[in-house]
Amino acid sequence: MSADPRRVQYRVVFGKKDEAVDGPDDADVVITVPVADAALDPSVAFMQGKLKAAGHTGVLFEVLRNGEAAAVISRLASRP
Repeated sequence: MSADPRRVQYRVVFGKKDEAVDGPDDADVVITVPVADAALDPSVAFMQGKLKAAGHTGVLFEVLRNGEAAAVISRLASRP
């Protein structure tokens, strides 16, 4: 199964009501990580409970495995 990028929403939290978001509101899985933990490998952050995910775990594991999650989280965390 290949993850469809439109099925994942990424959220990097900078503060209360301050998030960088990428992906549709009707995503199969929503991945949320605080900016302080965004530099961690997403798989490690997930295992440590720092990266939260809600929704379809199969899609989550696919984007963790193929590197998509790391790329998108890194991009969102480095916002100007």
